[in-house]
Amino acid sequence: MYSILTLNKIAVSALSQLPPENYRVGDDEKDPQGILVRSFDMHKMEMPLGLLAIARAGAGTNNIPVTQCADNGVVVFNTPGANANAVKELVLAGLLLSSRKIVAGIEWVQSLQGQDGVAASVEKGKSQFTGPEILGKKMGVLGMGAIGLLVANACESLGMNVIGYSRSMNAARPKNLSPGVSTAASVESLFMECDYVAVLVPSNKETRHMVNERLLLSAKPGVRILNFSRAELVDDTAMKQALKTGQVSCYVTDFPTEDLLGCENIIPIPHLGASTPESEDNCADMAAAQLRNYLAHGNIVNSVNFPDCEHPMGEGRRVCVFHKDVPDITDVLGKAAAGLGVANVTAKSKGGFGYAIMDLKGNDAGGVEKALQAVPGVLRVRVI
Repeated sequence: MYSILTLNKIAVSALSQLPPENYRVGDDEKDPQGILVRSFDMHKMEMPLGLLAIARAGAGTNNIPVTQCADNGVVVFNTPGANANAVKELVLAGLLLSSRKIVAGIEWVQSLQGQDGVAASVEKGKSQFTGPEILGKKMGVLGMGAIGLLVANACESLGMNVIGYSRSMNAARPKNLSPGVSTAASVESLFMECDYVAVLVPSNKETRHMVNERLLLSAKPGVRILNFSRAELVDDTAMKQALKTGQVSCYVTDFPTEDLLGCENIIPIPHLGASTPESEDNCADMAAAQLRNYLAHGNIVNSVNFPDCEHPMGEGRRVCVFHKDVPDITDVLGKAAAGLGVANVTAKSKGGFGYAIMDLKGNDAGGVEKALQAVPGVLRVRVI
């Protein structure tokens, strides 16, 4: 019986992935082997001693101490693509909001309450909210992951000239990307050329403040920027200055900060990208399924701190080994299991961390676990 702690409200549909005869799920589990989480900040949380894995029902994992988890052999999963359509739809809404001054117009009309001749006032004052159509305009998509791909294709179908950029795009064009979407040579060229830019890249040390003063000054004058990734990707001070000078016409962000509130030509959205019932169900189902696959079988799929590594479960015992830069891990495994009969070995590495699965032919794991734990660089050993 595995214990699963929920740190946020998790969609009921996910419980079908965790049958009650094998999994105990709740928000009051004291020493869980698994955690299901959405936005709860885990950085100040004391990690349970028996914790094996954390599954984030969403793509971003900046609310989880990923490196600390890796050092302790705790797998962190996310759910890439599960909320992609929901975010895509909000990006399209943001695109239109940035162009047509819809929000400002609505707020102005609301301010007419109690006045006489509202219809006449509307006709007289509507010209101040004029904005351009998107047809034929250049749309830049920065980041061509699951969301970026959908956004690029959707904007192209709306008659926009779409240009995409990601590090991997020049080497391998996404299979499902519309042939009408072209490729930018760099982030700078994307901003210089496009009327609109959607920022859809993950948040990390390399991307922090990537939209900065230098990039904004080199952008096409009047560009409209849509940030549906994370707040820290954009330098707020530089953005406000660019809006003040007119270099940027509008900034739409799904991650508003206090510094941006009340600023003209900024449309702050309260992180609604994945806030649809369909997205919440998809993310929760995917997170629970990945957590179950790992706890029950040791298979890793969509981890952010360990490599994907899986193969069908055999009839004997399975030994799972987490390590950090242990050379010749397959030889190490073979020596530890000498005389027990090894049926299958799979070993992968990612970012200095490694994971290996060794299936034994029988149910006797002998002293394998103890022998492997003594190897320098081995972080954790599980026998299933």
